[in-house]
Amino acid sequence: MADEVALLSFWPSMFGNRVKIALALKGVEYEFKEEILRDKSPLLLEMNPINKKIPVLVHNGKPICESLLIVEYIDEVWNHKSPLLPTDPYQKSQAKFWADYIDKKFAATGKEIWSTNGEEQENAKKNLIEILKVLEGELGEKPYFGGDQFGFVDVALIPFYSWFYAYETFGNFSIEEDCSKIVSWANKCMEIESVAQSLPDPKKVYEFVSVIKGWLGIK
Repeated sequence: MADEVALLSFWPSMFGNRVKIALALKGVEYEFKEEILRDKSPLLLEMNPINKKIPVLVHNGKPICESLLIVEYIDEVWNHKSPLLPTDPYQKSQAKFWADYIDKKFAATGKEIWSTNGEEQENAKKNLIEILKVLEGELGEKPYFGGDQFGFVDVALIPFYSWFYAYETFGNFSIEEDCSKIVSWANKCMEIESVAQSLPDPKKVYEFVSVIKGWLGIK
């Protein structure tokens, strides 16, 4: 019996798009179920009754929640190709550390750039650049955070690249001016077909954020 796999997510979600990338890299066929976050489906509420959030991977009727946990699950279950986490325990712990750092630092800071103005926005821009510089330090001269191969930390960070254009446009700044190494890394990641096909057009993300700002009354 073939695996039954479904992904409950929302197209611009960087967290959901992590899962899309992991599934694509592994060659796993799945059904994408688009969620409308202002009107959550009964299925989402059933599959994730605690947090009621996307993404949720449903594998043979069983839900797995939280994007990094889902990516790790995918890596373990479909381990026939494109390994994402190192087998060495120390290297694995370091990969999880940096993915967690991205989760704790990046999303909230990026949102502050497009949802605030004035001094608050300026601080958010400064914080984002500082976060990216820390990540550049970890990247070093490696082609990917995973070394010679695209790995777990790369999956964690690259979906945010689709949001860079929105951050830069609403914040009126250039990420590449201060963090050219990160932009070069992102461009290299986008050469991977499974990555490029899993991520939305940055300008569509910008249009989406414009709509959200309108709903929230943010000028």
